[in-house]
Amino acid sequence: MAALSPILFLSCLLSIVPLTLQADSLENDYNGVNALPSSVPNYPKLLNVLDSCWRDKSNWATNRRALADCAVGYGSGSMGGKYGAIYIVTDSSDDPVNPKPGMLRYGVIQTRPLWIIFAEDMVITLKNELMVNSFKTIDGRGANVEIAYGPCITIQGVSHVIVHGISIHDCKPGKSGMVRNTPMHVGKRMGADGDGISVFASSNIWIDHCYLARCADGLIDVIHASTAITISNNYFTQHDKVMLLGHNDGFSADKVMKITIVLNRFGTGLIERMPRVRFGYAHVANNRYDEWQMYAIGGSANPTIFSEGNYFIAPNNANSKEVTKREVSKNWNNWKWRSSRDVFLNGAYFVQSGYGSCAPHYASLQSFKVAPGFFVPALTSDAGPLSCVVGKAC
Repeated sequence: MAALSPILFLSCLLSIVPLTLQADSLENDYNGVNALPSSVPNYPKLLNVLDSCWRDKSNWATNRRALADCAVGYGSGSMGGKYGAIYIVTDSSDDPVNPKPGMLRYGVIQTRPLWIIFAEDMVITLKNELMVNSFKTIDGRGANVEIAYGPCITIQGVSHVIVHGISIHDCKPGKSGMVRNTPMHVGKRMGADGDGISVFASSNIWIDHCYLARCADGLIDVIHASTAITISNNYFTQHDKVMLLGHNDGFSADKVMKITIVLNRFGTGLIERMPRVRFGYAHVANNRYDEWQMYAIGGSANPTIFSEGNYFIAPNNANSKEVTKREVSKNWNNWKWRSSRDVFLNGAYFVQSGYGSCAPHYASLQSFKVAPGFFVPALTSDAGPLSCVVGKAC
């Protein structure tokens, strides 16, 4: 008998897999799928819609800036240092006031676009928060780069920043003191909260393939009317309040916020806020949720949340099966929180609300095809920093 074609084999496979799905049925026309999940014999792992743009190219190290063309969603316009020179970090030490050439801080505060890479593996323990200027890419590919055990990254009042392939963990609060944010300006900071990455009043930001864990405050906070942001391919683990989107319930300027959270893996040891949203719009798509102890997706102040094609594995605690949590006791029935093609395992369930479509209405350059939730374990299997070797595909 002739072998089944991949498409026919996929059709047969989907017809027998016992998954609990909500809303729409599985689709076969996802244009990012070019193979079956890695659990199927003789088929390679899937490259997701972002990674397929660059990971199969062996010349990534000589063509690093091509990464800037690979983002999808609301942050897809993030240029980072695409049109700038390569800056190489050779010195893992730090000076918040007078950084020297070769330090990471010296590169990120420059006013010109820069694509920042690392000469070797290094652990950078910052002495105060790292203030990143506009049009910067921090690209950890080809090295094992950790920012850890001190204050971490602040993206404030800037635009066009890409952070890729960095491990950010065990971040501590910053101290009140002087911190330089441009070559010409140094000012007093009151002390960072201890976030892994804090995005404040900024736009066109892309955070991709990072590892984030065990910080004093949030792993990623996006506040004060920040917008046009994509958070993708990251691995989150061992933390309480994972991701906050929106400053507080009185800061209505966060209504402008539009964020795409796609293809991340929310690993073990997480408690809540994956994400927690206020006022704005969040498209949460094709993420894998291995665990939550309180809830996965929550919010207040009438945000719009579209959960699409995610893979939710509920904890064994019978009181924590619900994916969602509204941080109010009443008057939330009209909030648009919708679920489509999500996979729910171990008793997980999503409480929907509101009426009508809440699709993201992306512009053509932002748009991407969301895979059915069934594919998410394969699509997120390489979340976090990649082990890239020069001269070989990642």
